[in-house]
Amino acid sequence: MHNLGFAFEGAWQVLAVGLILGAGLPTLFALGIRSLAYGAGGDAEVLETGVSGPTPHPIGTVLGWVLFAIVLLVVLLGITFIVASGFGKALSFEHIYPTIVNK
Repeated sequence: MHNLGFAFEGAWQVLAVGLILGAGLPTLFALGIRSLAYGAGGDAEVLETGVSGPTPHPIGTVLGWVLFAIVLLVVLLGITFIVASGFGKALSFEHIYPTIVNK
């Protein structure tokens, strides 16, 4: 009966990682695109002569680039994990920044 509990525990972990990486990163990327559009203030729209468009919002641009940086950091961390595993190493998070250590 313990094997069933271990199977459910493992399935839950796989589901959580799948949701975070499979749906979470694309969601962050989409929010970054949306933030950049908000930050631009609608400059891509064609307006009538004499009509002023929406004003730009600098906080949207900053938020967009922060979200892109988070997505890029997670992708680079994933690549580092794969390469480290291929060389027989492990990725350690004992300090603030990740390090590659021997297994």
